[in-house]
Amino acid sequence: MDTELARTFLTIVSTGNFVAAADKLHVTQSTVSTRIRTLEEQLRCTLFVRNKAGTKLTPAGRQFQKHAAALVRTVERARSEVGVPLGFNYSVTIGGRVGLWDQMLIAWLPEIRKRAPDISIRAEIGFEPDLMDGLVEGRIDIGIMYTPQSRPGLKVEPLLQERLVYVTTERDDGPIPGTDYVYVDWGPEFFERHSVIFPDFIVPAISVNIGWLGLQHIIVNGGAGFFPYRLVHQLVDEGRLRIPAGSPEFALPGYIVYPEDAAPEIISLILDSMRQIVAQL
Repeated sequence: MDTELARTFLTIVSTGNFVAAADKLHVTQSTVSTRIRTLEEQLRCTLFVRNKAGTKLTPAGRQFQKHAAALVRTVERARSEVGVPLGFNYSVTIGGRVGLWDQMLIAWLPEIRKRAPDISIRAEIGFEPDLMDGLVEGRIDIGIMYTPQSRPGLKVEPLLQERLVYVTTERDDGPIPGTDYVYVDWGPEFFERHSVIFPDFIVPAISVNIGWLGLQHIIVNGGAGFFPYRLVHQLVDEGRLRIPAGSPEFALPGYIVYPEDAAPEIISLILDSMRQIVAQL
């Protein structure tokens, strides 16, 4: 079976409809429809039901989903293993959020190199949807993220618990959040808890989808926002930022995601080294 057909199928499942899948794959909608029609002819079944609400998997489609993911992952892994650089025995691609690379995952890379010098590492930055797609397709071997999705063939394990604290450049306590507040999108769970604690908060003057960007704005221009304590505690110690007394905090769990059929010796080494870094934070 052509893996491009399986990849197109998985993209439709991920995006929810043929139009969005075509945009993501940079092809026409008719191309996507042709690929799915060809796939259905090869499998001799109907994979999707299309209606005004979008695209829904049939029972046969749900059954094929895990096989499609395994097929694409196997091909991508074969490409990766065949392409292992000279002098190395394994090649591992690690993907993570920007905020998780900052200080933590950056410290993780040399730890892996020290423990396993025969592993070649490729590091990538991405958001959860891209990281999950990369894991399903086999382009990414390990993903570190805040809000993973449940996908067939992937294992999700808790890794750390971030402590989001409110920091400000102001010397005097004011309302939280104030007019200089920078809202950072830490994911849907943060949004829900934020809405409960601040029910009257509607639209921020500035919002960002990357914590690093929001923190740099505040440092340069002044302001306030919620950030992981591990990223701001030194700035607080230096007096450049302060945490107002009684300000709320949020818990933000982080997870590690990897294929269930990943090489156990590699996963064990990587998990052990990652947990050692987290324990030192």
